[in-house]
Amino acid sequence: MSKETASAAPAAGAGATARLAARICEVSYESLDAVTVATVKRLIADGIAVAVAGGAEAAPAIYAGHVRDMGCKPEATVWGYGFKTTPQFAAFSNAMSMHVLDFEPMSNPPTHAVSPVAPAALALGEALHADGRDIIAACAKGFEMQGRVLLAANPDREGVLFHTPGVVGLMGSAVASAHLLHLDAAQLAHALGIAGSRCSGLSANTGSMVKCAHCGNAAASGIDGALLARRGFTAHPAILEATDGYVETFFPQHFDYAALIDFGHPYRCVDPGMAIKFYPSKYPTHFSISAALEVRKAITDMSAIRAVRIYMPLIKDADRPQPRSGLEGKFSVQYTAAAALLDGRIQIDTFRDERRFAPDMVGLLEKISTVCDPKASRDTRNMRFEIEVELNDGSRQRSVCTKPPGTWGKAIDDAEHLVKLRDCLAVRFKPAAQEQVLELLGRLEKLSADELAGLMALLA
Repeated sequence: MSKETASAAPAAGAGATARLAARICEVSYESLDAVTVATVKRLIADGIAVAVAGGAEAAPAIYAGHVRDMGCKPEATVWGYGFKTTPQFAAFSNAMSMHVLDFEPMSNPPTHAVSPVAPAALALGEALHADGRDIIAACAKGFEMQGRVLLAANPDREGVLFHTPGVVGLMGSAVASAHLLHLDAAQLAHALGIAGSRCSGLSANTGSMVKCAHCGNAAASGIDGALLARRGFTAHPAILEATDGYVETFFPQHFDYAALIDFGHPYRCVDPGMAIKFYPSKYPTHFSISAALEVRKAITDMSAIRAVRIYMPLIKDADRPQPRSGLEGKFSVQYTAAAALLDGRIQIDTFRDERRFAPDMVGLLEKISTVCDPKASRDTRNMRFEIEVELNDGSRQRSVCTKPPGTWGKAIDDAEHLVKLRDCLAVRFKPAAQEQVLELLGRLEKLSADELAGLMALLA
């Protein structure tokens, strides 16, 4: 960023933090329309179901053991592990569970807005004896904060040097936590300043256990920032527009403060909405998966494949021809396409090391190449992938995907989504308990504080 741009940025956003904080504090559950409430409920339900499944993975299990050994004050539930800890540590652990499978909803511009916010709201809400309406309003505001920051910044996928939830997720968690703590606008501004200094998330850790901890840190740090602000801990009161502040540090190329201040008009989780994932992997891989599943219908013998070419935009972090593990396979268009071709489905078990290093997978990966077009759109709302499979007899089969299941502009099939929720819940719960969880989530806005505590007890 030039010196001229740097000096102009604070002036362009003069008073932005204060104006935004005042606007956020105006929002209550009663101010949310029915569509926003229904949308937020769906996102919370999706995130919780995914977290139930994700909690069985190695990274959340290690972290849960780490937290249990601390013996902290038991105020909020660590889902799947049967104990309570502080809201910060519970949120950290549950956010890891929600993100580890890369299966929760996806925003546009891209981030995982649910994982840093829903676990924070539910953990802090449990400790504060909040009811369902409190949780919905907190999550609506936390989701919107992240959506507004990214709308204002409009970052290019290849230009972001960090894992987005580790930078925008903290601001969402701080906003959600501030709602539950009834902070005023000045306190919220300080909570955002505290959270802003805790932003982190190295993209090099994509494909490792650390990636899900980015959402954990975001959830926990947002709570901590809000709690500290309530006690009188201060930060720069204008952290967004300050010289060397949040915007200048993380989004120096472009930032539309007017779009940021237009908070909730409409809510970004409604328009353009969030994509509901039906495959537990990085969102651009959903295009390669969908195209591969379609082209597979014309191939009767997978051993007859001579070569596979994937025509795609230039997305460097999804172009991983030889993922080091099943976990890293979640972020590889080559691996996900190979799994779709070989297995005809993509499931949680697709990303185990046993599948990654099975002989048929190793063999097919050697035959897959990518053709990346740097001029093609990297915006997931209008992205295009094409898969071409060449067979040993010289024939070729092709398929194009522009809209995977659950994507923007396609209505979510409630019955199909319910199948996903039940599949995820089934990792830990028997059918009767699954239905109990779904019934409580279905009437979240009507749950008393005691009923919400009962839901947390079920998740324990």
